[in-house]
This record gives sequence, C-alpha cells and structure tokens, in this order.
Amino acid sequence: MLSGGGVRGIAHLGILQAFNEKGIYPDYLSGSSAGAIAAVMYAYGHKPEAILDIIIQTNYFKFFRPSISFKALLKMDLLKGLFAKYLPVDNFSALKIPAFIAATNIQKSQTVYFSQGPLIKRLMASSCIPGMFEPILMEGSLYVDGGVLNNLPVEPLVDKCQTIIGINCNNLPELQDIGHIKGLIERAVIMSMNYNVYSRKHKCDYFIDPPGLARYGVLEIKKATEIYAAGLAAGSAFIEQNPQLSALKNEDFHPIKP
Repeated sequence: MLSGGGVRGIAHLGILQAFNEKGIYPDYLSGSSAGAIAAVMYAYGHKPEAILDIIIQTNYFKFFRPSISFKALLKMDLLKGLFAKYLPVDNFSALKIPAFIAATNIQKSQTVYFSQGPLIKRLMASSCIPGMFEPILMEGSLYVDGGVLNNLPVEPLVDKCQTIIGINCNNLPELQDIGHIKGLIERAVIMSMNYNVYSRKHKCDYFIDPPGLARYGVLEIKKATEIYAAGLAAGSAFIEQNPQLSALKNEDFHPIKP
C-alpha cells in the first residue's frame, strides 16, 4: 500500500526501486492520492526511474486551471490528457499488476475502492485535494482525495496477500516551535493523515515510514530527485534490516521485470 502525500509520494518510487533491485515485485498494489498515481503508473509497466523522469520533465502546474466555482481554487480536467499520454489504454484491465485506488465519496462520507473499469478519471478523483481542486463527478457522485478517510488502503488486500507491506511518505520530524500559521495548519493536516495511516499499521506485515519526509512541501516538485533518493535509501536500509524479505523474491515470474 502506498500512502498519499503530494510530491512526497515520489519516495514510493525510490522504495519500489530498492525492492526491484533485490528481485522483489508486488503481486498487488493499493494506493491513495499520490500513492495511487505511483501505483497505477508502476502497474501499467513504467519503471520507477522512468516515472521519476516523467515527473521531472513535466510542468504539472500548466495542467491546472482556475476554477470559476466556489468549490475549489483549481480544476483538474486538463490532467486527463497528461495521464492519457502515459496510460493510453484507459482501463484497469490494461494494468500488468492488479491495483486498487481509494477515493472519498464526499456526499456519502465513505471510502470507495476502484479496481475495474475506466482508470484515469478515478485516478484523478483519488488525488483530488479538497479545497485545492474541484471535486470529480462520477456516476452522479462527487469524489475527492482518498487520503481524507483512508491514506493507507490496506482493506482491499487483506484477503488477497500473504505478505502486506505498507509505506507512509508523511513522517513528521519533531519540532520545537511552529513559526507561522501556514506551518501550523500544514502540520495539523499531516498529523490527521498520519492518524488514519498509523491506525492501519497493525494490518501490515511490514511498515516502512522513512523519517522526515513531511519536511517537503506537498507541491515542492523541485525536490523530486532528493525525495526519490530518500525513498531509495529507506527501502534499501529496510531490506537490509529485514533479510527475511528475500523469501519474497519473485522476479522470474513477475510481469514487470528489469
């Protein structure tokens, strides 16, 4: 499972790279928000380093346009074309690895897990940060970021996997002081997200929580390479500290190989 966290979600790619280098590949993926994007891009067949290159080379901000409603600051509709470039078959059936993505039905106050049918619009819904982006309308319901209610969507995998690995990309450093109201609000939001992550930690056989990633801003795209490196280092260290993970090696039978 890959948590949401904006640009911090790039750390998931580094961790996936670390596992792949040891011949360990997931049989299922589940993610919220940025974690859903990482999961789907990887499951479609893009290698972690290639996804990082896509992120670095793409000016994401040009794909957002101002919203003229009172629901949010920006609209995400232009992102559909960007996703279509790298996910040309807009259906979960095109994924090489089965994946689940979590989104929040804002009207019914519930998490919905998508794993079949059209892909791109559901991916946009999963990463639709409330207030920043206008909610995504699908089949008569409005959806926002999956991390609002479930930022570590383990539930779809509990009965499918023998070994479950959860990854959180929002570890908060300890602070002595909060310098301004923006920092206070951001920290409070991340604390809330982490609560619904840590409340699911017990359902994981392994849990990776790289220290201090929350020091990066949610849109701090210029730090992409640094965040990826932090994920790679954390993943490599975790595998070294847990040599029993070598039993999960499955590169000879996996659809995504080196």
